[in-house]
Amino acid sequence: MSSIKKFQVTFDCAQPERVARFWCEVLGYVAPPPPEGFATWDEYNAAQAPEDRDAWFACSDPSGVGPRLYFQRVPEGKVVKNRVHLDVRVGTGLVGEERLAVLEAECARLIALGAVRVQLLRADGVNESCIVMQDVEGNEFCLD
Repeated sequence: MSSIKKFQVTFDCAQPERVARFWCEVLGYVAPPPPEGFATWDEYNAAQAPEDRDAWFACSDPSGVGPRLYFQRVPEGKVVKNRVHLDVRVGTGLVGEERLAVLEAECARLIALGAVRVQLLRADGVNESCIVMQDVEGNEFCLD
């Protein structure tokens, strides 16, 4: 049996392109070009049946290392805490006040993009500090 080398993270959401473009900004990912035969994503969506317009969007790590992110429209809104979330690793290797400064700076950048700060979790002797946040549709993630 071979091991899995690549995986995709899928988000259920109301506005796939909006959420995908937020995560592109957070992670430095890129959106794909529109499907062949279309100059823009708007042109592609206009050609779809009304129920299929804006049904999905994706983005990927331009280096090819990180997983592809796929965003699919679902009819229901988010009602409970995520069972899985992303940790955005901006403070790796840093501790104390230096780590907090880096986390706070990234938190401010993401708030300007539409994220919401939920809670600062301070270092406890086992885990370093992190900031719990929500993306533009309320999906939790951590700045770690």
